[in-house]
Amino acid sequence: MPALQLVAIRQFIGGVIYIGYFLLKKTPWPEGKQWKFILILSVLNFVLSNGLSTWGVKYISSGLGAIIGALVPLWVVIISFFRGERLARLAIVGLIVGFSGICVVFYDHLNDFFIADFRFGIFLSIVATLTWAFGTLYTKKKAASFNPYFGLGLQMFISSILLFAFTGATGTSVSLSEIPAISWWSIAYLVLFGSVFTFIAFIYALQRLPSEISSIYAYVNPIVAVLLGTVIFNEPLTIPIIIGGSITLIGLYLVNKSMRKS
Repeated sequence: MPALQLVAIRQFIGGVIYIGYFLLKKTPWPEGKQWKFILILSVLNFVLSNGLSTWGVKYISSGLGAIIGALVPLWVVIISFFRGERLARLAIVGLIVGFSGICVVFYDHLNDFFIADFRFGIFLSIVATLTWAFGTLYTKKKAASFNPYFGLGLQMFISSILLFAFTGATGTSVSLSEIPAISWWSIAYLVLFGSVFTFIAFIYALQRLPSEISSIYAYVNPIVAVLLGTVIFNEPLTIPIIIGGSITLIGLYLVNKSMRKS
């Protein structure tokens, strides 16, 4: 089924679950400028980042997509630099190391760049990480005081409406009756674990744990994705991916350490 339609259905169901829960609890709705904050994050984090990253792994391996996804902290530092913030020496070293690791990873895919679909998948995945980085910085600057879980549900729901409108206007959606059962089971898994349980755990960790512990997920995600891609989809686990991925994670660690110090 079309990737963006999958994302729209997933986020619609996830958003309805969140919103329904907080309506039952009679949680106050966001007010005034908080809606602007929610709308912008709906576009950055869910329409663009989640939508494009899902679309991207149609053309590249899940492990490669996860390694690119780990670049978000590096983009945050680069964007902050262009906004006039000074970079610590450790952050600069981390950037160099991180991008060196990516170069090693892509050394194994040089011939793939002659394939148009592969280039398109890489482009989508990189744009997805950039929009998530902008969303991260916007959240840091405009963090609202309302319930973050309720806000998350509203972002999912709004983004699903935008994606349904896009797929409908472009004629890229398929009839719900044409979607096979295996896809519905995949959507159910993504809703329950990817949209509900994981985000609850993530926000809870950010609120309750020290940043050096809560940021560990950024290192674990690519490792899990590469290993599962190899086991489930027989994606190649090559030496450049192992070495390059490890170097990238070291660079990511240095950047995160620099950000925590500052």
